[in-house]
Amino acid sequence: MADSPEQFQAKVDEWVKAVPERVRAVFRESTQRVASDAANAVPVDTGFARASVQASLESMPQIDPTARGVKGGTYSLDTNQLSVVIAQAELKDTIYVGWTASYIQYLEYGHSQQAPQGFVRVNAERWPQIVAEVSAQLKSQAG
Repeated sequence: MADSPEQFQAKVDEWVKAVPERVRAVFRESTQRVASDAANAVPVDTGFARASVQASLESMPQIDPTARGVKGGTYSLDTNQLSVVIAQAELKDTIYVGWTASYIQYLEYGHSQQAPQGFVRVNAERWPQIVAEVSAQLKSQAG
């Protein structure tokens, strides 16, 4: 998902490229889908890990070594913070999406008692497909 603006524009179709606002719309919506799909793919026990997703235009959200949630608690995913950050992004920006739960790396990469889930990697690999889908959807909605 670390395309430069030039690499990103090469992936969108000619109709989208014709208007800068279309390119920005595809960039933002594609980013929102990848980030939301990854967040929704995080395994859930209490939901704390899933709910710890954050986005930034400044730097990667940092894992908090003390962030574990309350045993027996329940946490809901709220992608509003992601949406706000993504809506502010321009093509030149890097959008950082990360999780702050202390054990998030064990969920992504696995450990001796759990297979890797790969929720970030699997969804990031879908970037070109999602860009194509969003471009086609925007084009069809325009009539």
